[in-house]
Amino acid sequence: MRPIARPGEPDKRSLRRGFLAVRSRLTAGDLRETSAALAGRALELPELAEAGTVAAYVSVGSEPGTLALLDALRARGVRVLLPVLLPDNDLDWGAYAGEDSLAPVRHGGRMTLLEPVGERLGPDAVTTADAVLLPGLAVDARGMRLGRGGGSYDRVLARLERAGAHPALVVLLYDSEVVEHVPEEPHDRPVHAVVTPSGVRRFGQAP
Repeated sequence: MRPIARPGEPDKRSLRRGFLAVRSRLTAGDLRETSAALAGRALELPELAEAGTVAAYVSVGSEPGTLALLDALRARGVRVLLPVLLPDNDLDWGAYAGEDSLAPVRHGGRMTLLEPVGERLGPDAVTTADAVLLPGLAVDARGMRLGRGGGSYDRVLARLERAGAHPALVVLLYDSEVVEHVPEEPHDRPVHAVVTPSGVRRFGQAP
């Protein structure tokens, strides 16, 4: 089914290209600075402060940096789960035990991701999380998230729904990626909050 878009509005593919082009111009200094600010803002979230388990991800390339946040959560005693990309684009999960517990894994000709070594906990492990941090390229005023288009996190959200799990859904972005509107499809679900280097914005009610 085609995304629901307003007349004259760019489609998801065009929007993704635009946001990725802006990210590609960020310098290493920009990435360091925004990573530290993002971690500080995220750690102020009650949903993370009160969480026993957080499903997160390791940022790659010019994505908003997450390693500082992962280490801070772990230092608090939070159990941090990180994704392992499966051949069908679904996600398995493993526990984060510090930066040394990550290894680069190349997925065909597509990308190299840092993934946790050690025990695989299964795709359903995400249903134990109190909060899920989602990657994305943009979020709009309704909390609708624009992802990269691989569908991995659509599967995660569907799995949470089937399990009756209601973790806080939080997307991590740059300030310029909070926009008025992104097109959505029937399976898309809004997030509860977006964290950017300058602050936090909430959408609707917390779970």
